[in-house]
Amino acid sequence: MTDSTKDAGVILALLNRLETQRLPMALKLKEKVDSGNRLNDYDIDFLKQVFDDAAQIKPLLDQHPEYDKLVSKLITLYNEITEKSLENEKHKRIDK
Repeated sequence: MTDSTKDAGVILALLNRLETQRLPMALKLKEKVDSGNRLNDYDIDFLKQVFDDAAQIKPLLDQHPEYDKLVSKLITLYNEITEKSLENEKHKRIDK
């Protein structure tokens, strides 16, 4: 198996996971924090796993700049989720 064939298989699996698992969950979290809610432990564990996985696949993505636009959009989405979550946490603490 060539490296490009292996890369294609890994990328296909990652895109499938993104479509079926990661993106739907991220959109739910975005909706949750945009509604003023805080993330629970399960949500935070999900985000930690996403960030850990992203660090692991970064070398592969660096070799495939054709995915830069998608990666950039995902980074923006996760950044919006985490920033809004932190903002919600601050507001909840002030309200107490």
